[in-house]
Amino acid sequence: MVIECLLDGGVIIYPTDTIYGLGCDIFHHKAVERICRIKQVDPAKAQLSFICYDLSDLSNYTKSISTPLYRLLKTYLPGPYTFILPASKLVPKILKSRKDTIGLRIPDNTIARALLKELQHPILSSSLPGEMVEEYTDPEMIQEKFGNQVDIIIDGGIGGMIPSTIVDCTGDEPMLIRKGLGEWAEAAS
Repeated sequence: MVIECLLDGGVIIYPTDTIYGLGCDIFHHKAVERICRIKQVDPAKAQLSFICYDLSDLSNYTKSISTPLYRLLKTYLPGPYTFILPASKLVPKILKSRKDTIGLRIPDNTIARALLKELQHPILSSSLPGEMVEEYTDPEMIQEKFGNQVDIIIDGGIGGMIPSTIVDCTGDEPMLIRKGLGEWAEAAS
């Protein structure tokens, strides 16, 4: 049912290893725009990322990456990290930043990974709109607040309140952009 919804251009809220996320099939332009409307952001300015099942998707959605960078990603993924990487031509234009980059995650969450395995391509991963508040951890409260704006809310139990750690890997050295759930201090040393 969820996969059919995604393939038909639906929008879901689903659990990850950090916080609940808004998601859609990355190849449904209108669904991506719908998520931007829910978040009240301009699609051209939105910093959107997506989740993949595993590192084998890297070659499809990123330009070639070095062996040291691949090792770094392999060390931290799956896990609570979003890595900013150079986008390949397969990434829909609406998801690329002005710098031709993407945010890529591989969550360590059984539900999210099962969806990805079944769908066989990435799902948009965006935080719920507004400030991170406790009601975003409870699927029943999420239903009350967003039930009329999305097609499906997947109840994965009480979620977290801390988003992923964001690391920009487009320069010479990986650079911490946002400290989130994932520890990064050791990686930089």
